[in-house]
This record gives sequence, structure tokens and C-alpha cells, in this order.
Amino acid sequence: MPPFGSGLLVLTAPLGALPRRAAAALAAAAGVVAGPLYVHLQPGLCLAAPAPRPAAPPACPALLRALAALYAAAAAQRGLDLRVLLGPGPRLARPPRVLLASAAEAPGPPGPVQLGLQHLAAAAYGCPPCLPALLLGGPEDSEGGPETGPEEDPEDPDAALPDFSDVAVGGTFDRLHGAHRLLLSACCLLSQQRLLAGVADGDLLRHKVLAELIEPYELRVAKLREFLEDVKPSLRYDIVPLVDPYGPSVTDPDLQCLVVSEETRRGGEAVNKRRLENGLPELALYEILLMKDPDHSQNEEEKISSSSLRQRLLGTLLRPARQDPALPSRPYVIGLTGGTGSGKTSIAKLLGHLGAFLIDADKLGHAVYVPGGPAYEQVVAAFGAEILNENGTINRKVLGAKVFGNQEQLKNLTDIVWPEMARMVKEQIREADAQGKAVCVLDAAVLLEAGWQDMVHEVWTAIIPEEEAVKRIMARDGLSEEAARSRLQSQMTNSQRVEQSQVVLCTLWEPDVTRKQVEKAWDLLQQRLSQKRSP
Repeated sequence: MPPFGSGLLVLTAPLGALPRRAAAALAAAAGVVAGPLYVHLQPGLCLAAPAPRPAAPPACPALLRALAALYAAAAAQRGLDLRVLLGPGPRLARPPRVLLASAAEAPGPPGPVQLGLQHLAAAAYGCPPCLPALLLGGPEDSEGGPETGPEEDPEDPDAALPDFSDVAVGGTFDRLHGAHRLLLSACCLLSQQRLLAGVADGDLLRHKVLAELIEPYELRVAKLREFLEDVKPSLRYDIVPLVDPYGPSVTDPDLQCLVVSEETRRGGEAVNKRRLENGLPELALYEILLMKDPDHSQNEEEKISSSSLRQRLLGTLLRPARQDPALPSRPYVIGLTGGTGSGKTSIAKLLGHLGAFLIDADKLGHAVYVPGGPAYEQVVAAFGAEILNENGTINRKVLGAKVFGNQEQLKNLTDIVWPEMARMVKEQIREADAQGKAVCVLDAAVLLEAGWQDMVHEVWTAIIPEEEAVKRIMARDGLSEEAARSRLQSQMTNSQRVEQSQVVLCTLWEPDVTRKQVEKAWDLLQQRLSQKRSP
């Protein structure tokens, strides 16, 4: 773990040189700062001067290219919270604990440079005057070797970005990543007074990939506001929920510009069409290029995107495992659940191949109903002889028809059956221990409804989009679309399950993708178990 929780990196290289220096500078800083890492750009500043005076970098195309390079380089440093500052402010949200500069940009004795860093940070951001100041690397550490080559071709010195009093932007802004930060930084550069940011919510999220893993609206807004107020505190920020594709962009007469990406430009054109219909002038559309993701996998988008980040969460520990002294230390019990059509059974089989002891709750459910089974007499007494076949076995279709849609009758049944199944599950867990199994997986669709999470260390949930689940149920069970949807709607939602889960898996993609997810989840589980065993 890097020694400092936050830091301020001052870069004084010409803007044209930053695209080729960004990766080396951020890699060095990431080794020192856990995050956030603030970056102050001041081309040509002499840090060894007696009292370097802070100033905002010029709002020009070269600055946008430098920002794109910095945020792209930050993406390669997984987890680096980079915030490139576009104007000094009285105080940063997470005050820096260390000041950094590149030794390649600050030749000469380190003492005056370190003192200059302290003076600049105090003047620009109100930092304590005695923060530790470090110089990173040296000329030989710059990307491409010593600084002997020419800089990029000089740009037109009069080139500047357009400016507008009021600018708008919209998005989901889930897990604020480098592409978001570039987009928002462009908005800050273009805006002179106000930035109106619409944050998607409600029905706009329904068809997003892994919508269940999107951060809550309030959290997304809090992160967005903190970033913006750090980056350019002089602006006014209006952050509003978007529940339709347009929001206030089609009714606000003060707006002058809408910032879009390559893929949202058509949406911007639709906004302008609506504005004209509403008697308002069109907005200038300022387009930002998408940022490529060099680490995207086979089922992820080529651009840096929130959906790819959510996919990378699959199989990881989203919240701490339960710490219940009543649970046995061995075997470690995973409760695997998911709605019908979610692919839960295929995941259970993969876990079995990896070495887990499997408990199939559905098989136990059948066992409790058989004549002589632990729930047989009670179920017949509660629901009558009409649920019996001629051979005395319980007709589960007839029984199911009696309880479907009748909450009182369903509760009567589950109050009889679930405790007996739980007792059988505990017997199976003891059997797993007797066989020397380190991990036991309880495959149970009703795990959460039955309250069986008290019997497991972690809940793992399989999810699938509703539309895909409907198709699978129709194909597997021969049901109509209406019947398939009715079955899904009688169950817990994906979101309800995810809220109570430590690990989430999704079988939306090819079987090989599911297999890799499960192997990743299993490997991470083995690491957690190894850490628990370590003294």
C-alpha cells in the first residue's frame, strides 16, 4: 500500500510534451499515493523560484489533449483517483498529504524545489506549509529515455477553446472513470458560470448492462460534485436527476452548449430538435472523443466505460463476509442463489468441478415431500388429501396451484417445509466436514426468502436481465411469455438479491465467460481463506 493517502503532483512541462510523459509521471506517483492524486498543471513554472505563483493553465486544445493523456494513463493504474485541477481553490475535498514533482522537470538542488512546492500548494490550495515534498525519478526515468528529443510542434499561440456562460452535460456517471473525468473537465473549461449536469436515474437505468450494480443515485451525485468542485471551484454546479433522455436541456433558456461524446451526438441533435419545438435556440454541440480501454476483455466495450467496470466486479467481494461466531470455521459455506433462468445451476456445477461440496436444496425439497419424509404428514394435514396422487405421493403441481398467488397459503407451506430443509442442509454441511471439504456450496433459489443466509459465510447471487430470463424460461419450460413473466414477478428481484450478496455472477454471455467468472470468484475465495488461516 502506498504510504500517502492523497497527494498533489505539480507538472511544469509544456502541454505539448505531456501526452508522452503522462504514463511515466502517473506510474511514479501511483507508487507513492493511494489516492486521490491531484495534478496541478503549470507549464514553464520554475519551482525553484523564491515564491512560485500559481495560475490556471490556458483553456486551449493542447490542454484537452494533455487531459486526455493523463486520464488515459491513470486508467492503466487501476484504482488511481486522478483529479487534474483547472483552477486554484481555497481547499481540496481530500487535502494532500504529500507534494510531488518530476525531477526531470525540476533540475538543480532539491531543497529550493521542495520549498517551492510547499509555497505553491499553500498559496493555491491552502495546504499546510510543511507538507513533505518529494521529487519523482530523474531525466533517465522519463518515457523514451533522456529528454533530448524535440517537443511536439508548437501550437497556434492564439488557439483557444470556445467559452459559454452555461453548459450542460448528461450521463449515468457510475463509478466515475477517466472518460467521465475528461468529459467533465471539458465542460469545466468551456463553462464560465454554470454547469448543469443531469444524472440518469429511474427507468433510464433499466436496460444498462448489470444495472443492479450501478451505484445509488445519491452516491453518484456526491462523487460527481466532489470531483467538479475540486477541479474548478469557481463554477456553479446544478446537478439534477434525469428520468427521461432530455431533462432540463430542452426547457432551460440560459443554456448555450451541450457537451457530448461520439456516441451521444445523436442525442444532442434530438435535444436541439426539441428546443426548437419549444421556441428555444439550439445549443452548440461540443464533442469529446471516446477514450480507448487497452485492457478490455472479449465481452467488454473497447472504450473506457462504466459497464466494463461493472463487469469487472463480477466474482469479486462486494461487501465483507459475515462474521458470525456461531458459524463453523470449516467448511466455509457459500450460499448460491438466483432467480429462475439465472444460470445458477450451471454455476453450481462449475464450483463442484473446482472442488466445492455441493448441496442441492431443490433435491432436499423433493425429499421432504416423499411419503415418510419429514414434512409429508404436516403438508397433507394442512392442505388436504386432494393434493395426493393415487399412489399416495404429493402432487406438487396441485399443491403449487393451491399456494400460487395466495400469500397466506404459501406461508403456511413454507413454515412447514423450510425448517425441515434447513435441518437437512445442516446435516449435509456436517457431511462435507466429515469428507474434509474446505468449501461447501448451498445451491438454493429460496436462500434469502427462507432466511438461510444465517447458515452461510457468503451469499453469491447469479443474475440475468429480465428479458433474457423470460426467453430462457419460455424455451426451457414451454411457457408463454406472460406465464414466464408472472413466474419472475413472483420472485425476489435481482436488485433485492444483490443488496444482500457478497459476490455477484452473471451468465449473460458465452459459457466460457461464465467459466472465467466462476474461476475468478473461486481464486479470490481461496485467497480470502488463505488469509484467514494465516496467523
